[in-house]
Amino acid sequence: QVQLVESGGGLVQAGGSLRLSCAASGRIFTNYAMGWFRQAPGKEREFLAGISRSGGMTYYAESVKGRFTISRDNAKNTVYLQMNSLKLEDTAVYYCAAGNNFINSHSYDYWAQGTQVTVSS
Repeated sequence: QVQLVESGGGLVQAGGSLRLSCAASGRIFTNYAMGWFRQAPGKEREFLAGISRSGGMTYYAESVKGRFTISRDNAKNTVYLQMNSLKLEDTAVYYCAAGNNFINSHSYDYWAQGTQVTVSS
C-alpha cells in the first residue's frame, strides 16, 4: 500500500498561482500512475489531471487544460500540480491519488488527505 501526503494548499487571489505537492511512501512510486482530483462543496469529485508512471504521458480535464500542469519527480517520489490563472471556481479541496491507469478516474485506489485551495476575488 502507498501512503500519500499533500502540501501546498492555501488562499490565493484570482489570477494567481499555487503549486500542490504530494509525497508518496510505502511502495515503489513508479508502480503507480498519479492523479489530481478536487471536490467543491455540494459538487461531485472532479478528475483534473493524470500522469503515467514514467511521466511521459498526461491527461487534463477541459476545465483546467492550459492552466494546470501535472508533473512528477520519481527520484523524489513526488507528484505536483502547478495551478496558474486561478479562478474563483477553482476553490475546492484537492486530492492526489495513486492508481493503475493515469487516464481512468476509476482506477485510483489510494488517496491523500486533501488540501484546501481557496481563490478569492
